[in-house]
Amino acid sequence: MRIGIIGTGIMGAFHAQCLHAEVSGATVTAVADSDVDRARAAAAAIPGSLAFDDAQALIDCPDVDAVLIASPDALHAEQTLACIAAGKPTLCEKPLSYSVDEAERVVVAHRTAVGDGIPLVHQGFMRRFDPGYVEQKRVVASGAHGRPLMVHSVGRGVTSGPGATDESVIFNSAIHDLDLVPWLLDAPVTEVSWHAPEAPSSTGGGLRDRFLLLLRTADGALSTVEVFLNARYGYDMRCEVVCETGAVSIAEPHRVAVSTSLVACTAVPEDFRPRFAEAYRLELQEWVTALGEGRAPALATIDDGATATRVAAAAAASMRAGGAFVRVGDVR
Repeated sequence: MRIGIIGTGIMGAFHAQCLHAEVSGATVTAVADSDVDRARAAAAAIPGSLAFDDAQALIDCPDVDAVLIASPDALHAEQTLACIAAGKPTLCEKPLSYSVDEAERVVVAHRTAVGDGIPLVHQGFMRRFDPGYVEQKRVVASGAHGRPLMVHSVGRGVTSGPGATDESVIFNSAIHDLDLVPWLLDAPVTEVSWHAPEAPSSTGGGLRDRFLLLLRTADGALSTVEVFLNARYGYDMRCEVVCETGAVSIAEPHRVAVSTSLVACTAVPEDFRPRFAEAYRLELQEWVTALGEGRAPALATIDDGATATRVAAAAAASMRAGGAFVRVGDVR
């Protein structure tokens, strides 16, 4: 499967190397970036790969069978629509859009293009492939510990990215949790509210960082999402599902523990790459394998992406309204 990658920043370069070195049945034949020097540098690391400074040129390239979109968030919907028009299978990194209307235009275009056939576009929610989260979902769904009542999902990072805003933190970072919670509970989010302490963190960099989201889901559960991008100490993802007779928690994957000088310690990763490398590899392998076999990949769908955008839009509306609960679907 000949893959073209749009965007060669941290995420796009990471995908390129994963596809090139760790995913069978795939070859990266082209990359595109508005920064042509960066595109050329990414292409140089993959023998035979072409470099473009224009996304449409990559989409139209006859040497590209499928497209992975890892460009800046604001370009995702437009580039996904272009891939749909070209009839090329696409994996679009999250988020689909910051706009509910724009996300729904993509869904309508996709539905028109494929009808009841094999989906053409999928959304990159890789936590659905992380072995820990997959096992957590299996245990919760087994019913062995009764009905799930709450999810507590925590996401902390070393520092926020350049140009981050309070809104972009919701759509770019918290959106993982806005997909994860309903996936774990098998119930959609119906209402969301946003809350932050009055005193900002000294490390927040001008953001209202840290904040909590409260999520009500259709099964009656009330869940929390903590986002703290400037926690400084490391990239730390945690998740606990509280059931009627037990709690099911993710154990952070530590490879090595060191005990010395009366101290035992484990390393904390600096960013998403070591923590979720296996999840990304499994997601990409399933995408490539399914495309080669002519079946629907077991990835998040474009409808899942639009649903997450609707929840994120409600969270952003709650932020602007001072923390009131906002019903999902009431915000356009």
